[in-house]
Amino acid sequence: MDFSDVSLTALRVFRAVAEQGTFTAAAASLGYTQSAVSRQIASIERAAGAELLERRRDGVRLTAAGRVVLRRATTVVDEIDATARELSGLPGQAGTVRLGWFPSAGAVLVPRTLAALRRTDPDLHVVGREGSTPALVRALRAGSLDLALLASAPPFRPPDAESPPLVLRTLTERTLCLAVPATHPLARGDYVDVADLRGQRWIAGSSSGEDKLMGVWPGLDERPEIAHTARDWLAKLHLVAAGCGLTTVPAVLASAAPPGVRVLPVRGGPQEQRRLLLARLPHPPTTPSVRVAAALRATALAADAPLPDTPPS
Repeated sequence: MDFSDVSLTALRVFRAVAEQGTFTAAAASLGYTQSAVSRQIASIERAAGAELLERRRDGVRLTAAGRVVLRRATTVVDEIDATARELSGLPGQAGTVRLGWFPSAGAVLVPRTLAALRRTDPDLHVVGREGSTPALVRALRAGSLDLALLASAPPFRPPDAESPPLVLRTLTERTLCLAVPATHPLARGDYVDVADLRGQRWIAGSSSGEDKLMGVWPGLDERPEIAHTARDWLAKLHLVAAGCGLTTVPAVLASAAPPGVRVLPVRGGPQEQRRLLLARLPHPPTTPSVRVAAALRATALAADAPLPDTPPS
């Protein structure tokens, strides 16, 4: 089979698998059955005469041949999509930026940036999506995003080991904070001592996998008591407001905390640093991408201020 016979559908499916990281997730995103996705991938690998995806227990990873095909497939699919937009009278790609972000960045930084861009660059069209940092990195590699806001924790390794490395810029670096019910004894001061975190009840981020203890202060020398688990940061903060437990939050969320919550720094142990990164592929960015990146940096700088002095209720 000649590679020139590869269908546009196969290219779209291949890009979706590369972006989603698994056949199952790609099938769900496309509305296909998993067997249909497998058939399309098999057809494109036959045409390439090489294995394009390394099948692993935790998903798939692009081979060297797969990276070549993905780069070309992204160009083809994007050009077809741009043609469809032009024919339908929608804005062209030149004025569109595809931005991804992890959940807490979407709470404060992204809305403020989009509001600023509406004032300064009303012709700019930003298409956004929320996702986990690994999912956003895959989307960048697949060409589905132009820019991505990523979360990074010590030891601050690159978000993936693929080549070429992503271009990363640190927008902020702040210490991790603690969300405490305003009626809790720990809310009476201006900070929380790490020694006082023993024996507390916690609101964690997830009940499965490596995310199990997200929301619990790192490095506790005890098995924490998990009172509730929730993926959504706003749900976690409302559980804190209801007095159900404590949870960790990035400092930027202090201004978005609901009534009944104090966001406080933690002292008495190693500082838990968190970085907000802006990532892109290492090719020259478009002018619209440069403008969005500049707006994100300006908003992050304005938001990177000391925690507000919120008195306990």
